[in-house]
Formats: sequence, structure tokens, C-alpha cells
Amino acid sequence: MNTQSRHIELMDVTLRDGEQTQGVSFSPSEKVHIAKALLRLLQVDRIEVASARVSKGEKEAVTRINRWARKH
Repeated sequence: MNTQSRHIELMDVTLRDGEQTQGVSFSPSEKVHIAKALLRLLQVDRIEVASARVSKGEKEAVTRINRWARKH
């Protein structure tokens, strides 16, 4: 039996693809909260927060998430 440990990387696209679901729209504060939970609590290795700058709110969320990530 092979007892070597493996590292599995997780990448989440909730903030990118989740908002493409009809009726789903996160505020910048909600996006920051979701990003923190994914990275800290669930220990996801990487997240995609946006596919393109489509609104002022999207830019604000990405900026706030990046600012928080640099500090932590």
C-alpha cells in the first residue's frame, strides 16, 4: 500500500460563475465575505473573483479582495 501523502489543490469559481446564475448578484461586501470564507475557512488554494470588469461594483469587490489577500 502506498502511504505517500498527496496534495490536492482546490480552485473555486463561485464568485465568477455563480453570479452568472439567473437572479444571483452579490454586493462587493458579500464578495469579500465569500472570498475570505473560501480562502480562510475552507482553505481553498485559489479563487477566481471575476471574468472581466463589467461594473463599478465588480471592480470594487476585486480591489477589496486583493487588498485583503495581500495582508493575509
